[in-house]
Amino acid sequence: MVRLRSWFLGEVTENPSGHLGPYRKPTETEHTHPWWKVMCLTGVDYFSTLGYQPGIAALAAGTLAPLATVVLIVLTLFGALPVYRRVARESPTGEGSIAMLEKLLPKWGGKVLVLVLLGFAATDFLITMTLSAADASAHVIENPFAPAGLDSAQVIVTLVLLALLTAVFLKGFTEAIGIAVVLVGTFLALNLVVVFVGFWEIAKNPSLLSDWQHAMTAQHGNPLMMIAVALIVFPKLALGLSGFETGVAVMPQIAADGDDALPNRIRDARRLITTAALIMSGFLLTSSIITTVLVPQDEFQSGGGANGRALSYLSHEYLGEVFGTVYDVSTIAILWFAGASAMAGLLNLVPRYLPKYGMAPEWARAVRPLVLVFSLIAVAVTLYFDASVDAQSSAYATGVLVLITSASVAVAISAARNRQRVQMWVFSVIAVVFVYTTVTNIFERPDGVKVASFFILVIMAVSFWSRVTRSFELRTDSVEFDEWSLQYIEEAAARGRIRIVCHDARHLDPAEYAAKEEQQRRDSNIPADEPILFLEANIRDASDFSSDLLVHGEQKGDYQVLWVDASAVPNSIAAVLLQIRNVTDVRPDVYFEWSEGNPLVNLLRFLFIGVGEVAPVTREVLRRAEPDRDRRPNVHVG
Repeated sequence: MVRLRSWFLGEVTENPSGHLGPYRKPTETEHTHPWWKVMCLTGVDYFSTLGYQPGIAALAAGTLAPLATVVLIVLTLFGALPVYRRVARESPTGEGSIAMLEKLLPKWGGKVLVLVLLGFAATDFLITMTLSAADASAHVIENPFAPAGLDSAQVIVTLVLLALLTAVFLKGFTEAIGIAVVLVGTFLALNLVVVFVGFWEIAKNPSLLSDWQHAMTAQHGNPLMMIAVALIVFPKLALGLSGFETGVAVMPQIAADGDDALPNRIRDARRLITTAALIMSGFLLTSSIITTVLVPQDEFQSGGGANGRALSYLSHEYLGEVFGTVYDVSTIAILWFAGASAMAGLLNLVPRYLPKYGMAPEWARAVRPLVLVFSLIAVAVTLYFDASVDAQSSAYATGVLVLITSASVAVAISAARNRQRVQMWVFSVIAVVFVYTTVTNIFERPDGVKVASFFILVIMAVSFWSRVTRSFELRTDSVEFDEWSLQYIEEAAARGRIRIVCHDARHLDPAEYAAKEEQQRRDSNIPADEPILFLEANIRDASDFSSDLLVHGEQKGDYQVLWVDASAVPNSIAAVLLQIRNVTDVRPDVYFEWSEGNPLVNLLRFLFIGVGEVAPVTREVLRRAEPDRDRRPNVHVG
């Protein structure tokens, strides 16, 4: 049992995604890779959408799918691409746009925004896992060589694929890039063959093209109406924008050495993002044309042969069952591995933020518990959507669009703060376009925001509950004393007793020190010949859960004062007292006044702004941190 617990909670790191290798900053002993190989890692997510994107586009836009895809490509190359090229420059260690907004909007506002964005990111990555597995299962079931009994077992097949993904992550997974290169190279090569054959069939039968044109004209009238409809429906094609956030996250894996390592990594990351966008744009357009022209519209509907697998349908139709099966196997593999990429994204995001905010238990830094949590959620999502690719597409698109919108807003704010007026206006226009696209998608397909809202509410509720339950921890990573503070403490310890009076850091009038000393000596019976040290804790950012404390010493008139910047007053006082005991081996005595006001209000003030019920909270923090009463600092309240 002990060995099982040790294995299950092993590999606790700040970024458990290091379990896979690609999503953490490599150490000096680890290997990085050329940018084009790293591109394949993000490509298993980005390029794998070709497995279902053409079918979803045809289902959403009908005969106008190619025109709506052109709009999507324009938004990709002139919207998302420049945004993420800037994100890559400003987050070279893979933090992404969420970290940019966290820095631009500090304190509680920034942290609440991060929690909301994490909800949308969870929607994006979890639906990537479930949608990709569902589409992979569709390729399994629709293959002519598949057993007949699988026709009604798509949910079961999807759950099996998710279970295999979970097993891989529980065992350990380190060769992600090598596998990604093989999968992406094979998948793109097979798609190139299908696209070439598709255009060859159109070239042999020009009537197919004219029939498509007549169908568009009959349905939508003149070209202006077609363009208008394409602009309206293109938000439904937003799945083709996935992969940009992952492209930034893999930056630390790009090889870059020497004095110019960071600029070279930024350059190659931007090259990675640009190349991936160009490749995907080419395949999006060509695949949309051949599937719209060659596949009967009825086949795109639910239950049709091309639903969620349009290119696979064409590969079987025009290249034979053997090639079609090879294409299916390649598609199944890359869709399954796209789930691995999404799982890695979740393992990168959650430990990066929530434990640091005090909004997750410490086991959330471990890989395997998180893998099980995410896998169980993925199972629930699969059952909820009945493993339907079409039903999940709206939630996926919502997550993707919100992340890209947040990135565009972040770079617009960054450009404004850097007084780059031209870039500010350009990125502001891009942000407005993405806001429109996101809002349109939400209004037309509200299921997506419902799913995202569920994740947001769960993350917020769990996060704040965890923060409340962990508030009585020390919340301190380290405590150090400067030269003067250490001298004051050692002088007091040499007399055999260290008496510390806590003083409100907002009241700095020297006369108040005299009044506070007189009151505490009277109320607590402190002898007149024993010196007193005053301790002041300044709230720096109450939204931070933990911090490194540096205790300063300062002479203020006749009084020796210790002061420290912290995120919470009682926790920092407790940490300083324990460190004083460790340094001097003398149990300090600390003196407080009772807090005035409503106890419940004071408790809420402590939870959210770091002040309030200082004396009782300090005592409780000390009690939990030091079980031995003979070594615990003494708390006195007057």
